[in-house]
Amino acid sequence: MRLIFLGPPGAGKGTQAKHLTERYGIPQLSTGDMLRAAVAQATEVGKRAKAVMDAGQLVSDEIVNEIVSDRIDAPDCAKGFILDGYPRTVPQAVALDRMLEEKNLKLDAVIELKVDEAALVRRMENRVAETVAAGGTVRSDDNPEAFRRRLQEYREKTAPLSEHYARTGRLKTVDGMADVKTVTAEIEKILA
Repeated sequence: MRLIFLGPPGAGKGTQAKHLTERYGIPQLSTGDMLRAAVAQATEVGKRAKAVMDAGQLVSDEIVNEIVSDRIDAPDCAKGFILDGYPRTVPQAVALDRMLEEKNLKLDAVIELKVDEAALVRRMENRVAETVAAGGTVRSDDNPEAFRRRLQEYREKTAPLSEHYARTGRLKTVDGMADVKTVTAEIEKILA
């Protein structure tokens, strides 16, 4: 089973991916984790990524695509994987399609968690208030303004993926505002 989760920050992608990794025994692949692992393992592409990051630059799509390609060749991905945070752009999606085709693999589904952004912001504000009330520390990027910027970036760069995958007939949408169990049940129906 090869899946992509789409949805803005806070939509519940990580929560649902965790459930599916446990249920189906397939890994959740996060771009950040893959980059860090490639650098730590000093793979050829990891060395290139490290040089770019050490220079304070963003890692190119070419390098990210290569890291993803290497990762999905790993033995633990033989039964499938869940991509979370990749692809982020239509060019990355096109590269992924090409990559999978070259490996004689295909995506089984692209699942988009549809959410109300205003409700997500309220959730974030409530979480911050609860953390502060409990005497906890709020991370610098865990605040409503930073969250709104991440939502804006998602709308601009990642949301167009919905159209891309809808055109291919692979996009399935789930109401991400429902409770966790209901969202899980809806995803299970899609995968059945």
